[in-house]
Amino acid sequence: MADTFSSLGKIEAIAQLYRLSAYNPVSGLSYKADGGVVTTSSRMFLEGIDFNLVYFPLKHLGYKCIVGTVGELYAALAHPKLLNIVLGVSAKLDFEQVKELWMGITVAAKEHGFEAVNLDLQPSNNGLYISVSATGETSNLTSKRRMAAKSKDLICVSGSLGAAFLGLQVLERGAREFANKGTQPDMSKYRMLVGDYLRPELDSGIVTKLEDAEIYPSYGYFVTRGLADAVKRLTRDSGLGAKIYADKIPFEGNSFSLGKELDMDPVSAAMNGGDDNRLLFVVPILHLEKFRRDFQTFDIIGHMAQPEAGDVLVTPEGVEFPLKSQGWPED
Repeated sequence: MADTFSSLGKIEAIAQLYRLSAYNPVSGLSYKADGGVVTTSSRMFLEGIDFNLVYFPLKHLGYKCIVGTVGELYAALAHPKLLNIVLGVSAKLDFEQVKELWMGITVAAKEHGFEAVNLDLQPSNNGLYISVSATGETSNLTSKRRMAAKSKDLICVSGSLGAAFLGLQVLERGAREFANKGTQPDMSKYRMLVGDYLRPELDSGIVTKLEDAEIYPSYGYFVTRGLADAVKRLTRDSGLGAKIYADKIPFEGNSFSLGKELDMDPVSAAMNGGDDNRLLFVVPILHLEKFRRDFQTFDIIGHMAQPEAGDVLVTPEGVEFPLKSQGWPED
């Protein structure tokens, strides 16, 4: 008979989860920065809003929640240090399922170099929730070498955009088909798109690689609510304009064929979709050749501009459209 939370109790349940991981239990976390700048990133993931357990494997979910939080540290050029997790568990999940979730969390935590992980378990009346708080440190040298952005500096992203949003549409369509017909849909054609949504990847060594190359982006953002949102934050923070070129935006190979099936423009998915979990950096134009050579997983999708240019999407024909993003008021 499988263990239940009622038979184990909270303390024993947490102890068993730690025995499955490479981490030791701690009662609270504190961190003393070694002269650097401390950055924190926190996110809450809610069942029914941020994920659907009908098609989301719990191990992938745990992994994704860490990736979806640590990206903010990398955007700040911070090295991950501490991780705090609170799981709100409803009665419909048994202990074995929580083990799967925890394994995904700790695999990602170890992969991204977290030194310690704190875990707490709480009851939930409204499904599963996952609270993640991550702490990292940016070295003083890196902080001092980040210069103000200038017009013509490069806007770069770490991978394809819009893929996760399109992958989510495939999963939702499959869930509807299963509910209506009772047959398992074939999603193999769009495996890469679905994978981008279910288990996004981030380069855990990106900060060290930038430091070793002595390339210090002036601004960094974690793209989780669409490219337009990140670019609008960039122009707000820098006081400059930005031009994004539609034909430079990277897409997964099947994005356009799926877009036709769904009657959805992949460019719109990239600009205003979500869950891409990509990094956007502004790199000084003086480092153009070196960045292209040493960071080939990044794509240069645009450049900074004078403030009067605003934030625009430039079509292949040269037509400029002001960027619009959900959650941003119109001028």
